[in-house]
Amino acid sequence: MLSSIPFKAGVTRLAPVIFLLALTACGPGQDLAPGDGFNDPYEQRNRKVHAFNRGLDRALVRPAAKGYTNILPDGVETAVGNVAGNLGEPADMTNSLLQGDFRGLGNASLRFLINSTFGIVGIFDVATDWGVPQHDTNFGETLHVWGAGEGAYIELPVAGPSTQRDAIGRVVDLFTNPLSYIIDDPESYIPPTASAAARLGDRGRFADTVDSILYESADSYSQARLIYLQNRRFELGQEDESADIDPFELDTEGF
Repeated sequence: MLSSIPFKAGVTRLAPVIFLLALTACGPGQDLAPGDGFNDPYEQRNRKVHAFNRGLDRALVRPAAKGYTNILPDGVETAVGNVAGNLGEPADMTNSLLQGDFRGLGNASLRFLINSTFGIVGIFDVATDWGVPQHDTNFGETLHVWGAGEGAYIELPVAGPSTQRDAIGRVVDLFTNPLSYIIDDPESYIPPTASAAARLGDRGRFADTVDSILYESADSYSQARLIYLQNRRFELGQEDESADIDPFELDTEGF
């Protein structure tokens, strides 16, 4: 079982450390750089990671994504994405609860119930057809609700554009899905496999847009940074991240 006692104990001990790290690493002084709207003190390092990610995409991810979308029928590809989304609903429930968003909690719970039963384990997105739209959230948004600023912009190997706050959120999100604690092997590999396949499908479907950013823009790093930060701030309901109020006025020197 994934829900072994040592594993749970380790996560429990780690949780307060992650929480404190999130709040201190994302202080208000790090949210925006004067004049350009971006706080990117690690640009030199970020550009090296970006170059690595572009090379990985060109050599492996893009060809695999094109093969994936060309080989699989559209219906199968959609079904895989639906299953991945349904298996992620319990994590949305957890984060909605942590955010005090009981409407989002109810929405995610209802979607999971409907799609797991009438949608045949999520193969069909019946909930959307019945007027229950998807409510995506994550621990990065939870940290935002708790008052943590976005911190410095960073590009992560393989994962791509992020911020300090969202990078911490990605780590915590590895533990926020209750399914990971109750599903036995080998079934426990289904959620991450479906998620990876869905991301590969997204890369194939939006190939023209992604390619234009990575390979056709004059500065793909700056373009990716701009698009990520604007989209992320829009998702969080922030037109200006400087409006984000952080109760911890601590300056840190790195992530």
